[in-house]
Parts: sequence; C-alpha cells; structure tokens
Amino acid sequence: MKLTCLIDSAARPHSAFETEPGLAFLIDSAHGSVLFDTGLTGRVLLHNLGLAGRTPEDIAAVALSHAHRDHSGGLADLLERRPDLPVYAHPDLLRERFSRREGAMRSAGLPPETARVLRRSDLRLSEQPQQVLPGVWTSGAIEDRPEPEGRSAHHYLRQGEEWVADPYRDDMALIVECAQGLVLICGCCHAGIMNTLRHVERQFGRRPAAVVGGMHLVGADAAQLRYVIGALDHMGAPMLYPNHCTGEAAYMELAFAFGERVGPFPAGAVLEF
Repeated sequence: MKLTCLIDSAARPHSAFETEPGLAFLIDSAHGSVLFDTGLTGRVLLHNLGLAGRTPEDIAAVALSHAHRDHSGGLADLLERRPDLPVYAHPDLLRERFSRREGAMRSAGLPPETARVLRRSDLRLSEQPQQVLPGVWTSGAIEDRPEPEGRSAHHYLRQGEEWVADPYRDDMALIVECAQGLVLICGCCHAGIMNTLRHVERQFGRRPAAVVGGMHLVGADAAQLRYVIGALDHMGAPMLYPNHCTGEAAYMELAFAFGERVGPFPAGAVLEF
C-alpha cells in the first residue's frame, strides 16, 4: 500500500506540488486507488494528482472525512471529469456549515456547486463503517466521545432560528489494512484523536500501527498535549505522520516524546507500507 499526501499547507522542499490550506490523500492499493478528501480547490487537486502520476480516470472511489470546504472543495471539479465515481461519507455531509469570522457567519461547508453535483452522483452515505475497496474502510460515525474533541470555537450550524456549535457528527476517518497492521488516516479529527483511535479499536478489533493526517491539536494546551502523549504511549505509540491541523507545537511535542516514530507528511510526501 502506498500513501501520498496530495494536498497540505506545506509541501516537500523543492517540490512542484502546490500548497493550500486543505488536505487530500491518495491511497494506492492492490485493488485500486482511493482519494481521501479533495483539498480546497479543484485546480490544486488536479495539478497535484498529475504530479503523483495519476489522472481522475485512475481513481476508483472517493471518501470524505467531513464537509468542511478545505476537505471537500476540489470534489466538484473531480466529479466533472468522473461523474461515475462513488463517494463515501457520513449522512450529515450535506448539512450546511458556517464559520463566524469578524462577527459574521460565512458558509464553511460544501460549496454550493459541490452539493448540487453530489446530489446526482453515486453518493454512499452511512453511519456504519463502509468497505471502499478490499482492505480500505471508512471508520463510520465516531459517536462515543469521552475524550477531548478537536473543536473550533468559530464553527456553527443553523438549527431553526438558532446558531448552535457544530457537533461534527459527520467527522470520520479512513482505515487501511497493510502487512504491518491498520493505518488510520485522519482528515481533521474533530471527533478527537483519542476518541477516534478507541473507536477504531472497538470496530476493527486492533489498534492502528500508524496514524496519518490532521490530529486537530493546533489549539491544545500543554496539559492536553501531555495527556494525549501519555495515552498514545499507553497504547504502544503508533507511528505518527501528522500534518494539516495538528499544529507545529503539538508536532514538536510528539516528536520530542516519540523520536523517530514521528515524521512530517507534507504534500508530495509518500509512505509505503
């Protein structure tokens, strides 16, 4: 199994990969290629996909971690080229999301064009884990959340006439089986990294051997980081390849705690399992 970071806010040095504040991964398995999230724009997605030696015609399926635009913005351009692509996600995907910025509410979920295209696509929504390809599953809904979640104070939903904090019910991860065990690929981990890890262990009967992607620790204070590091150590310290919303301070603390078991994963980087 080969995993390529297609989109992140950082790229490999001297790389032609373009960056943007979004996230997308390409998973190449023996059974085909899966795209997990689609970044902020179709232009960057298609450009970086080409640099990875792939075209939209090579993709077997798409899975979305959640509805936020920095993870779903490139989807409409992809589906324009491949309207037959199955898209796997949580049933809450199509619900409108908002972000409060400078006192005003702005749309932060699926772009309108993406929502329109999705409604006539092969959209496969489920709260249960779904097999995307052999050895590749969605996590299903992460509902048990006793540990801290990856929340942002400015994210909202509209509920009637009220604005309510986004519960991130649509937040899911991707699980890939390889020779070394399970690889957990996270989009933003709004459900919380420890909640996500424990959900995977319950659903799949094993702890992940590696964790890749956004861990949403960018706003975590020192006490929360110490707790997460202790919990990860108790679980056997999987290999960690954080990016996106993990945050530089959290990355440094993880690297200090776990040494060579932690590595960066910017756009253009490749992991082989």
